[in-house]
Amino acid sequence: MTQTQLEPILLDVKGLACPMPLLKAKKTLNEMAPAELLRVFEVFSQQSGNQLLESRQEGDTYIYLIRKKTA
Repeated sequence: MTQTQLEPILLDVKGLACPMPLLKAKKTLNEMAPAELLRVFEVFSQQSGNQLLESRQEGDTYIYLIRKKTA
């Protein structure tokens, strides 16, 4: 995951109990290049300082698109 991708990285954390979704999102973001996109959930974006670009609901699932901060 070191090259910039046009498509967001999809991290499926459905069914995981806290704090596993946060830990998996943090690990994935640490492996990403600046400005790459991660599709996961809003609370992590707010806590980590990364930019929330999109949020939507598909049935019982909430999906958020996050751009990794550049600095």
